[in-house]
Amino acid sequence: MKLASTPGLAYALRCLNVDKVDGMAYQFGPALREKLISNLAGFERTSLQNAELRTAAVNLVITQHSSKDQACILLTRRPATMRRHAGQFALPGGRLDDGETLQQAALRELHEEMGVELSEDHIIGQLDDYPTRSGFAITPFVVWGGAPLDIVPDPEEVARVFEIPFDELDGPEIPYLEPQDDHEHPILSAPLATIGDRVFAPTAAMLYQFREVAMNGRATRVAHFDQPHFARR
Repeated sequence: MKLASTPGLAYALRCLNVDKVDGMAYQFGPALREKLISNLAGFERTSLQNAELRTAAVNLVITQHSSKDQACILLTRRPATMRRHAGQFALPGGRLDDGETLQQAALRELHEEMGVELSEDHIIGQLDDYPTRSGFAITPFVVWGGAPLDIVPDPEEVARVFEIPFDELDGPEIPYLEPQDDHEHPILSAPLATIGDRVFAPTAAMLYQFREVAMNGRATRVAHFDQPHFARR
């Protein structure tokens, strides 16, 4: 009997072994950092050259989980009072100011949103640019934050900060795809137990590409995945 043909049993067995297998594989430290750097260096990223799209940059910040001996990615939830994308899950980042580079914008936004000040030396790689329905080309930077990070969120921009463990990000439930009428651009989301909810593209697309490329060394494109209507405003 193949366990893969029995999803409930396969998932239960995976949960029993998650600390022994995934926890060790994703233990925070120099070995993991070098693995991520190597995988990102071997990935030929795609950049967007479209004058109609505004430029923005986000950070996939890697640090040590506060209660686990493994790495995690920092995810935020926007306050319900924000004018745009209120209440949505997001990676820290935003649009460029005049005269800024993408790297400078990403790190400035990280400092403004979360009180975390890092230099460009902490950037260990980039993922594909992602075109959003709201008219942005987002460049995701992978940032090795170190441990521990002193996070002081700005309440006007961040309602809550979540630590997404690597083993959770590498779960079989991700990606969750919802077919669309054109059959070519399914909506991608990522169910995450830590938040008790699903994260949708574009954030979910970048998390998924990070999982595939940086964590597992699999060249994977995500720009064709669509966003739900509420994330397009």
